[in-house]
Amino acid sequence: MADVSLHGVAKSFGATEILRDINLSVDDGEFVVFVGPSGCGKSTLLRIIAGLETVSGGEIRIGSQRVNELPPADRKIAMVFQSYALYPHMNVYKNMAFGLKFAKTDKAEADRRVRQAAEILKLTPLLDRKPRELSGGQRQRVAIGRAIVRNPSVFLFDEPLSNLDAALRVNTRLEIAKLHRDLGATMIYVTHDQVEAMTLASKIVVLNQGRIEQVGAPLELYRSPRNLFVAGFIGSPRMNFIKGQVLRVSEGQAIIAFAGTEATLDVRPDGVKPGDHVTVGIRPEHMEVGGADSTSLRGTIDAVEQLGESSYVYMRLASGDDVIVRAPGETEASPGGTYTAHVPTRALHVFDAAGLSVLPERF
Repeated sequence: MADVSLHGVAKSFGATEILRDINLSVDDGEFVVFVGPSGCGKSTLLRIIAGLETVSGGEIRIGSQRVNELPPADRKIAMVFQSYALYPHMNVYKNMAFGLKFAKTDKAEADRRVRQAAEILKLTPLLDRKPRELSGGQRQRVAIGRAIVRNPSVFLFDEPLSNLDAALRVNTRLEIAKLHRDLGATMIYVTHDQVEAMTLASKIVVLNQGRIEQVGAPLELYRSPRNLFVAGFIGSPRMNFIKGQVLRVSEGQAIIAFAGTEATLDVRPDGVKPGDHVTVGIRPEHMEVGGADSTSLRGTIDAVEQLGESSYVYMRLASGDDVIVRAPGETEASPGGTYTAHVPTRALHVFDAAGLSVLPERF
């Protein structure tokens, strides 16, 4: 396996900038997930690493080797695409072995690799079947198996689960996580689904408009988002945002007024000053915790989604801000009524007028 490093990578199509000044290190054996909204540049970045797109600026290294000018076949990578790209006239065995035949791998060695990969992916009973006889999840496993047999230095996954239904996505996600543990492989994975990112990654790279917004372990990004974009993107449902204002600041603490209440929070020394307008962030799952050090928010209920184990209460505060509360599954809240949510102060986030967090890191 190998590490991957990007230094000042940029990509433009004509006058349109797609990626700008991308600097990133992927350690040997890491599972790194690129996540972000459609059009943020995550798939383009993956294709640049693979050699399927030329780079407009910067340097790409796989291991100790600069690969900017190398074709995909010489980069020691294997890529799994959103579409399975299987040959319909070949059975599973031949689909997995095809790349090895093209690379003129010894026949016995090719057979060993295919059968070993089939065993890892539980495909052995399916080796004689054609793609049309397989489920979507099985086809994706064949595509992954075709990558495994190449013994690549780096695995690249481009939204491999987007064509699967919800249940298959969960199952295949677990299989990919287990595969990473078993192989200890370096994997880079692209998705627009932040749940996939949170559950698979050892490190998440959040992209937005061609730039890296934040890099870190899943819980680092969840607990200490660097800015409003990351705070709103990581977490499902997204973080609530409420307008607020700084009342007083002293000795690393600020008193912030929002939605008819106040809270005292630790802030960075250079974070805010009295009178500053800020945005207070609260995750829906933290709005029913309460406790001694907590504040309360009261609003009118617009809708209630009952999911069984929990319910989501959509309410409008007197300040005009709309928020979502994750409440107990058997809540008696109903549209048109009022609801009071108890929020622990330690769960609040604060962002300045530029959208940057003013809190100390929490991990």
